[in-house]
Amino acid sequence: MAVAALCVPGALAAPAAAASAGTSAGARAGTETPKAAQPGDIVSAEPTEFQVFPNVPLPTHAWKIQYNSTDAKGKSNTVSGTVLVPKDDREGPRPLLTYAVGTVGIGDQCAPSAGFPKGETREAPLIEGALLRGWAVAVTDYEGLGTPGTHTYTVGRAAGTAVLDAARAAQRLPGAQEHGVGQDSPVGIMGYSQGGQASGWAAELAGSYAPELQVKGTASGGVPADLPKVAEYNDGDEEAGLVLMSAIGHDAAYPELALNGYLNDEGKRIAQVMKDGCLAEAQEAGANKKVEDVTTENPMDQPDWQQRLAEDKLGTKAPGAPVYLYHGEADEIIPYDVGKQLRADWCAKGNTVEWTSFPLSPHAGTAILGSIPAMNWLSDRFKGEPTQGDCAG
Repeated sequence: MAVAALCVPGALAAPAAAASAGTSAGARAGTETPKAAQPGDIVSAEPTEFQVFPNVPLPTHAWKIQYNSTDAKGKSNTVSGTVLVPKDDREGPRPLLTYAVGTVGIGDQCAPSAGFPKGETREAPLIEGALLRGWAVAVTDYEGLGTPGTHTYTVGRAAGTAVLDAARAAQRLPGAQEHGVGQDSPVGIMGYSQGGQASGWAAELAGSYAPELQVKGTASGGVPADLPKVAEYNDGDEEAGLVLMSAIGHDAAYPELALNGYLNDEGKRIAQVMKDGCLAEAQEAGANKKVEDVTTENPMDQPDWQQRLAEDKLGTKAPGAPVYLYHGEADEIIPYDVGKQLRADWCAKGNTVEWTSFPLSPHAGTAILGSIPAMNWLSDRFKGEPTQGDCAG
């Protein structure tokens, strides 16, 4: 039970003309029309701290931010996140990595920005690896995670725009600008698992949504590129809770899907636990549950759900910039074949893809094993070194 994302067209010509006339009248009256908020604009920023583990801070300039972005339907929203810049002597434009974390849960307290000051964000040690290379890092909390509303978990387009707008926000943050982050910064995109989907969507959207970003490459691992196949793979197993979490996320993005009408009493109870809690609570509540155990009718059989699922699939568009794609051959959560198919799809679109598989490696282990090679690959892209990929192999 997971769904996808959709873009809606912009304003019609007639309203635009009316707005123009209103602006002219305002100008004649000696008033100024406020500039509309743009994706990536800073809403608020405050100092924070980055701890790798509890009581283990890293010397880092850190800000918790709120910034403008775009939801799955193309409407403006506000997303929170964190901008991190190493405390070092580096001069000139420094690389900027916009980093998408894996699943943390749906409750606001699970957001990366909430965990960094306490050393409780699980991927902080991986992010530390980027900071130690002298890179600035922008980490989105995603839509609804740390901001009002329910987290739109695994809604591809909303996640992709949040990742790209986090990079824009970092470039516009005065404190980060003072330490080498700016429009000239080469940009890398990286993420694993849920972050693999988010980074993949950011890669596919970058050229049209944020063409000014100098994206040099994307490193995505353990990517749930085909949500129906992931849902089928996990139905009734220890990670079955992720299926209902994904349904909750898509219902938040598309209320017309009316998930609650499909849930039985047990499904409603578990869904509330998931909305209030983090990953551990969600895993425990949903473990070994089949779709039929929590529903009166499977929403995946309905045309509206199927349409959103189809729209959410990665691999239908070439990212443009090179991609480093990695997956564990023993991944027990995201089918290995889903990762291989994404590679094939991007290669078929003519994109440069470098593929790395990790024999006998499970899902969480690959996140760790793949992190350093992925960052090494991104480092080469930041240096302007070419890559041919291995699509022909």
